[in-house]
Amino acid sequence: MGALLWKPSEEQIKEANMTRYINFVNEKYGLSLSEYSRLYHWSIENIPDFWASVWDYCDVIFSAPYRQVVNSPDNMLEARWFAGARLNFAQNLLRHRDSHTALVFRNESGDAVRITHAGLYNQVARAAKTLRDMGVKAGDRVAGFMPNMIETVVAMLAAASIGAIWSSCSPDFGTKGVLDRFGQIGPRVLFTTDGYYYGGKKHDSIGRIAGFLKDIPSIAKVVVVPYAESNPDIGSLPGAVYYNDFLAPEEGLEIEFEQLPFNHPLYIMYSSGTTGVPKCIVHGAGGTLLQHLKELILHTDLKRNDTIFYFTTCGWMMWNWLVSSLAVGAAAVLYDGSPFYPDPGALFKMAAEEGVTVFGTSAKYLAAVEKADVSPGRDHHLGKLRAVLSTGSPLPVESFEYVYREIKQDLCLSSISGGTDIISCFALGNPTGPVYAGELQCRGLGMKVEAFDETGSPVLEKKGELVCTAPFPSMPVGFWDDPDNKKYRSAYFEVYPNVWRHGDYIEITPGGGVIIYGRSDATLNPGGVRIGTAEIYRQVETLPEILDSLVVGQDWDNDVRVILFVKLAEGVELDDGLTGSIKKAIRENTTPRHVPAKIIRIKDIPYTINGKKVELAVRNIIHNLPVKNQDALANPEALEFYRNLPELQN
Repeated sequence: MGALLWKPSEEQIKEANMTRYINFVNEKYGLSLSEYSRLYHWSIENIPDFWASVWDYCDVIFSAPYRQVVNSPDNMLEARWFAGARLNFAQNLLRHRDSHTALVFRNESGDAVRITHAGLYNQVARAAKTLRDMGVKAGDRVAGFMPNMIETVVAMLAAASIGAIWSSCSPDFGTKGVLDRFGQIGPRVLFTTDGYYYGGKKHDSIGRIAGFLKDIPSIAKVVVVPYAESNPDIGSLPGAVYYNDFLAPEEGLEIEFEQLPFNHPLYIMYSSGTTGVPKCIVHGAGGTLLQHLKELILHTDLKRNDTIFYFTTCGWMMWNWLVSSLAVGAAAVLYDGSPFYPDPGALFKMAAEEGVTVFGTSAKYLAAVEKADVSPGRDHHLGKLRAVLSTGSPLPVESFEYVYREIKQDLCLSSISGGTDIISCFALGNPTGPVYAGELQCRGLGMKVEAFDETGSPVLEKKGELVCTAPFPSMPVGFWDDPDNKKYRSAYFEVYPNVWRHGDYIEITPGGGVIIYGRSDATLNPGGVRIGTAEIYRQVETLPEILDSLVVGQDWDNDVRVILFVKLAEGVELDDGLTGSIKKAIRENTTPRHVPAKIIRIKDIPYTINGKKVELAVRNIIHNLPVKNQDALANPEALEFYRNLPELQN
């Protein structure tokens, strides 16, 4: 267990939604639960009762009640949830129709656009009417090639109100990346902008849109939000119309919320696609709603007076998660642009100006601002900030310490982990519990998460595969165009029958926390000993000379040897002294087996567009294996630096 960094005060515990929920459960079921660990165990031992209590406590809006919570709580593949219930996802998010701020849009210019809950409802009503008038119906696909802005949320909610399926990807995707995604699902309508801004530069989208439209004949209408230009030329886009001309002219419309089954498809998300064409993961409306309400209200302690921000694009599941904050009535801040423009402290300046109470970002971002010597607590008034969330990759101990040293001492730092596959989290925050350096605070309520060793047996205080051994409502409805569920079963259930294998390498601590050691498919095996890549990153990236690093295993002499690639700060050379320092830091803080056989300087580290290191792609490159679908990468040109390296030939 890492060092204790924070624990909530008695007053914070008393006022937390989690405490109110414990009291609610105790009264409803005649229990005497008093703290999170007991609540967690009750939730995984009484799965139907638990999810029924979330439905009630979080006040799900529905038109027909459910007959049964789950038909088969012991069978992950056969489980069906809340049979008989009829509801609409958008109706739940648009429940507040008042003058409170619903969304704030910020970009690199520093300007802010705001919309109230009433204004949002009105705009969604106008967009939904036009979609209906076009003949869009439940089950049709509506796509977004959009920055993270208010119109994106409007388009999604308008589609969801009808029962159409929303799917989006960020506008920095190349033409092939868009085709690999939208080309599989055949959307009828595309929402987009004429361009976007990043790093102080304007980027045109019209040319790329024209490039992929001809290969997606299903798109009958293109709705363009003028953003980079006030009056962009959209003549090259067949069926294109400006956003304001698309909206129905009537004001004061009532939305006709289509009432649909719990499992009706809501979102199509995409796997990273670095090993082939992306998998199209279909998520149901009810499961997404229930899981997000649980995570936002209980695990994040979100309330109506909160302002929540998460730095994300519209191609990452954290966008979907953030937007669900509307159901709570909190204000959600949307940001488009570089987090480092015009300077590395830009997001914290924005957080101070907007009075952000919950600030979400990636582990990579926190490490980068620490390297840039940013001190948000010194430079900005963050008096309202009470929680920082981090995801995308394991948050190292040093970043935990940085948050409490340089951002704020009294806040709940929750490293969270789950993924696109479940559009939610397996492990995340607990506002009523302590924060220990390097640990995710807890496993999520209702999520029967375990660590399996090599024999498929659950272990505590030992490293193992992250698995989930009981069903949960936000499991995918399935994969698109996978009628017999073959691809779906192969993705999660091939290794352990009736057990979800997620692909993370973890340890469950005595206090119920979780330590993540990286992706299990990228785990190193020198001498047959399993090593998580995050264990090495943690040591290497604390060194000021190293801006970034990537570690892979190279097959060598009937074994695996550890290869470490480092991206160095300007003016730094990889000499014997630095090499020795790197190896010493790794050896002294891990084991001799963690010490790389080779340390190689590299110009850049490849990342997916969602900010994850692509260890497997580099491993394929150095073994002369093909890397499919490089359009999933933010910087695919970086892969070429790893090809035919002479240092790996001996």
